[in-house]
Amino acid sequence: MKQIKIGMIVFPGFQLLDIAGPRDAFSEVAVLSGGAQQYEILTVGTTRGSVQSSSGLTVVPDRTIFDECPDFDTVIVPGGLGIFQAYDDPALSSWLRAHHKQSRRIAAICNGVFALGAAGLIDRRTVTTHWMDVPRLAETFPRTRIEPDFIYAKDGKIYTTAGVTAGIDLSLVLIEEDFGRTRALEVAKYLIVYLRRAGGQSQFSPLLDSMAAPESQSAAIQQHLLDNLHLPHSVASLAERVNMSPRNLTRVFTRDCGVGPMTFLTNARLDAARRFLETTDVTIREVARRCGFDSADNMRRAFHKHLQIHPADYRQRFLTGNELGTSKAKRA
Repeated sequence: MKQIKIGMIVFPGFQLLDIAGPRDAFSEVAVLSGGAQQYEILTVGTTRGSVQSSSGLTVVPDRTIFDECPDFDTVIVPGGLGIFQAYDDPALSSWLRAHHKQSRRIAAICNGVFALGAAGLIDRRTVTTHWMDVPRLAETFPRTRIEPDFIYAKDGKIYTTAGVTAGIDLSLVLIEEDFGRTRALEVAKYLIVYLRRAGGQSQFSPLLDSMAAPESQSAAIQQHLLDNLHLPHSVASLAERVNMSPRNLTRVFTRDCGVGPMTFLTNARLDAARRFLETTDVTIREVARRCGFDSADNMRRAFHKHLQIHPADYRQRFLTGNELGTSKAKRA
């Protein structure tokens, strides 16, 4: 029998699903292998006594960071609203540093990566986290390399993930490392999830986070583009509209919005296409036309380049009213 010890940290205000999701995935290994392969999982509290999650449910940890713990193969730190009160606790940081040295790997789910940062474990490492926490993570730990669109990242023995349900993605990665792809695929099938999720976090985060301030020179240009996505545009035509040179327009727009006008236009068209795919059953060809793409093929290429997913697959996952997994949406 092969057994792997995992320690899961719990702190006041932790995200329950960050613990429950991976734990359920790990437990299925023993069921599917008839007990020949299994994980031994212990929860480790940052405080003594029961620990309340952000949803209000409580967990009584098996150990605390103040107790003697076994040598864990893997340590997992969940995220949750409470991380911002817990992550820079010197006792937690010391515990994580000690177990980082002796463990094969250490992982953080969602914004649990802040605890790894406070312990000094992600300097010059490539990590990811929930897209909403990326700016704060970058500001707090400027020596860290952040990949905001990754579902999970691995850098040496440090593993990090995007938000909440990405903990299940992480658990499948670990199961595949430990017991092989076949076992990981069996667990994924049992849980009815993808072994490898297509696309990154951009599927779920707003694309239009580069809106200009209302009083800026670029706001009128953005509104014109948003109102006329179906029309052809160029830097030259936009510059002529506002009586600027193309070079000056690009400089001003990039200053006000953080991206150039053509990049903003592509993002706006993609965002509009996403809304059509999520809420209507019009054909992909018609969505492309309404959003200003030259053809359905061009829209497919843009989706794959920017979102790592094709429009038909995006619609299948996110179409409103598609709860039963069957879509009447047209695919062509």
